[in-house]
Amino acid sequence: MMFCMDSVLGVINLMNENPFLKELTNHRCLASVPFAGRYRLIDFTLSNFIHANISQVAVFAKEKYRSLMDHLGSGKEWDLDRNTGGLYILPPIHPDEKIKGDLQQFYDHIEFFRRSSADTVIITPGHHVCKIDFNHVIKEHRESRADITVIYKEYQGDPVLKPIYHKCLVDANGMISDIELYTSPRCGEAVSIETFVINKQLLISLILQCIENHEYDFLKDIVKSNLHHIKVKGYHFTGDMPFIHSIDSYFSSNMAFLNPKILHSFFYNDWDIYTKVKHEAPVKYGKDANVSNSLLANGCTIEGIVENSIIFRGVNIGKGAVVKNSIIMQKGDIEEGAYVENVVADKQVTITKHSVVVGYDQPKVIHKAKLIE
Repeated sequence: MMFCMDSVLGVINLMNENPFLKELTNHRCLASVPFAGRYRLIDFTLSNFIHANISQVAVFAKEKYRSLMDHLGSGKEWDLDRNTGGLYILPPIHPDEKIKGDLQQFYDHIEFFRRSSADTVIITPGHHVCKIDFNHVIKEHRESRADITVIYKEYQGDPVLKPIYHKCLVDANGMISDIELYTSPRCGEAVSIETFVINKQLLISLILQCIENHEYDFLKDIVKSNLHHIKVKGYHFTGDMPFIHSIDSYFSSNMAFLNPKILHSFFYNDWDIYTKVKHEAPVKYGKDANVSNSLLANGCTIEGIVENSIIFRGVNIGKGAVVKNSIIMQKGDIEEGAYVENVVADKQVTITKHSVVVGYDQPKVIHKAKLIE
């Protein structure tokens, strides 16, 4: 079932991002971290909005959003460069002041919500790698006459060392009976993926009420605090979604895309995932190049050996160089004779001739534009 494009506002909430990707988020927000050779994490959320014909999208940015703005541009690649609706990037109004929470940011831009023609708002993070059919979510939300719908999923993945996930307790009627904040869930336990559907007028009313009471956290002060006062329904998302909460989980989530079944399920089934277009030549292979079980983006020159790796746009791998089990981001340069294994190299990293770089117990992360000699 398709809904009127003007009736739903998509909000990508970057206010609660965690710095668990360390070096990869030193100079960018989590949503703009590169993923799977050509993409940024936020591309999946934006593409889900496109599929649902959501043409009003606001990105609530907190910090380090220059890279994100460069990537999103006018929103053309996601069909959001339009005169009515389109893409809005809403940074803090007072960047020098400490932001108390996402509700503070929503309140500072309250006129944006008021002026929107939408009657329903979807609020979601910008870093989930998944394909959610928001048409179906909105349909269930409206048919159930819920005040808020909370999307949850069973946790799958390695143990979480730092408690960052919010556990959902769902009763027999599919209603959210409680939310346990900041937990380390076991496999199979239901956790919120911090994606919510809410009536716009109710959202505005609750924002104003919370700010008046000096409450600033959407999940805690609007959703959890009102579980027994308004109708909060759960929506069980059963699709594929890696839980990214560390360098190890980021690395393994990328490497999963070397599996053809996973690759096809995300990029060839149901609907497309869009990203910023760069017009570059296909990969150029030298006569001694040897590539196996790897994902290579356009604009690369490969003269060495690449195994079980993800190579982003514009990477050069020199003659005799070896790259194994690694992620090499945009415009990396692996010079002649270098050996690289179990590494995540950020953009514009240069590994000089005959250098050896190996990650042992976990992937070794090399920060942006570093020269390794």
